[in-house]
Amino acid sequence: MKRLTGFQPTGRLHLGNLLGAMLPMIAAQETNESLVFVADLHAMTMDHDPARLRELTLETATLLLAAGLDPSRTTLFAQSSVPAHYELHYLLECATGYGEAARMIQFKEKSARGGPVRLSLLTYPVLMAADILVHDSDEVPVGDDQNQHLELARTVAERFNKRYGPTFRVPVGVLPAGVARVMNLADPAAKMSKSAAGDVGRIGLLDPPAKVRKTIMRAVTDTLGEVRRDPVGQPGVTNLLTILEACGGSADFTSYGALKTAVADAVEEMLAPIRARHAELAKDPGHVRSVLDAGRERVLPTAEATVRRAKEAVGVY
Repeated sequence: MKRLTGFQPTGRLHLGNLLGAMLPMIAAQETNESLVFVADLHAMTMDHDPARLRELTLETATLLLAAGLDPSRTTLFAQSSVPAHYELHYLLECATGYGEAARMIQFKEKSARGGPVRLSLLTYPVLMAADILVHDSDEVPVGDDQNQHLELARTVAERFNKRYGPTFRVPVGVLPAGVARVMNLADPAAKMSKSAAGDVGRIGLLDPPAKVRKTIMRAVTDTLGEVRRDPVGQPGVTNLLTILEACGGSADFTSYGALKTAVADAVEEMLAPIRARHAELAKDPGHVRSVLDAGRERVLPTAEATVRRAKEAVGVY
């Protein structure tokens, strides 16, 4: 089975990314043909600094390697380095309705705020469909916030196949067992964010130990004083318990202070080797770029073949 996972370089990777997506992806290396890409084109749906985008693309790839991605088993590449992604994007736009794209939640929310909205914000779910379909993916790990996009990809693929003949493999969404849904420590009703400036409730994978501990010790809890899982009544405590268990710890505490200390210890034990490995890899960015280049060369034949099939199906050269 071929499994495809993408990471957007819109900000620095955090603990939620590690526990919810990176570690499950690394575990899947054992049993799946895995493709992982840095979705740098998707970072252009909003105003961005080109130098910062390049920096974050390389940092994201470096952190994936530091966390355990094995390039001998998992193909890692940058989305923009494979022209088939945006070539197929246009062909799929011609099989997608405006209403289908406009009802995607990110476009609806951001356009409702007012101000300038880039056309790419409307069409990027179609680019996401191209990301998936161009590699003949069988499975795509998805959370609740991305399921809508996968369903669009499936709908467009099925419509294209029906209208023009069998062209695309139609993938399914998967949620690997044991995936942790980590919320913001300052606001347990919201997810951790890569891009929110000044977010005091996120734990970056490269945050120094003192900052990690400070963030956890300041985590929002409640006034009940009971350590238990109750997502509705005690979302902050539940979030801390989720993080602790995902980091390999166990919960048996009578105070929030003891729980937070245990979470801080467990998180630091998990992050310390990742930070150390990242520091080693960061000394040789040429090596990381060579991994991305090798990944690009590995996926090009399949991606280009998919685009050729699609072009032949719709009658263009």
